[in-house]
Amino acid sequence: MSVTTEGRAGATATGTISGSGRGRRRAWQRPTTLLLGYGVLLVFSVVYVYPFLIQLATSFKTDVDAVGNPLSLWPDPVSFAAFERLGEVAFPLWAMNSTIVAVLVTAGRVFFNSLAGYALARLKFKGRDAVFTAVLAVLAVPGVILLIPKFLVLNQLGMYNSYSALVVPLLVDAAGVFIMKQFFESIPVSVEEAARIDGASTFRIFWSVVLPMAKPALITVTILSFQGSWNELPHFIVASNEPALYTLTKGVANLTSGQLGSGQQYPVTMAAALLMTIPVAVVFIVFQRYFVRGGTAGAEKG
Repeated sequence: MSVTTEGRAGATATGTISGSGRGRRRAWQRPTTLLLGYGVLLVFSVVYVYPFLIQLATSFKTDVDAVGNPLSLWPDPVSFAAFERLGEVAFPLWAMNSTIVAVLVTAGRVFFNSLAGYALARLKFKGRDAVFTAVLAVLAVPGVILLIPKFLVLNQLGMYNSYSALVVPLLVDAAGVFIMKQFFESIPVSVEEAARIDGASTFRIFWSVVLPMAKPALITVTILSFQGSWNELPHFIVASNEPALYTLTKGVANLTSGQLGSGQQYPVTMAAALLMTIPVAVVFIVFQRYFVRGGTAGAEKG
């Protein structure tokens, strides 16, 4: 009996020692794994951010320094001449045109995409599934293929070389319709039925009941619409050739290619691109905060 007890005690002690050894090894492996993971993420972040840092540094360089030290992150000397020269290439006009187009397109997409998404999600009409399939098919078509048809349609309608040509074809996009439809389908139908019992019309239910509940989807569409319209280039190329209608993307593209008589002035180009990215970054940062709040609130209600 004593032998058996001693054997069990020895086995228990051996198991405890081996278990503690495995625990120490696991405790040592965890920080090592985390360190390697953070190291890989740091490398990828540097690779991603480095071109932007070069853009930032080059915008404060002189032409000679930009050509002689293109990859240097330290301007020598620091110069603001590139920003001063932007006024000579109609940069304020490009910025105004981009602002007008982006604001109108964003407002239009938020409104029309919401209407289309709600109709496809809630209204029952003949051919609804076929319409939604066509919307999905549009997502699979590369935008470049539609450039020539866009030009022909705009020219035939007499809209070429006008603000309407820049704005109207971009007022609705298939991705926004898809996002809004999927979100509307996640809202309980009982909410709308209660409003309908109170005598609310279909549009009243959409505008006053359902739309306020779709805040996360609306914020998503707003971010994507503003970013897409602000950075749009192919459509603006076929919509006009009037210098007075140049947007930032088209103006900076011509500035980069030297078509505006500036030659290869890299600091000016980088300064224009730097200023061009600021509004998109601000919109994303501001609306992302509301998007996160809206998603959290929705999760808590659910």
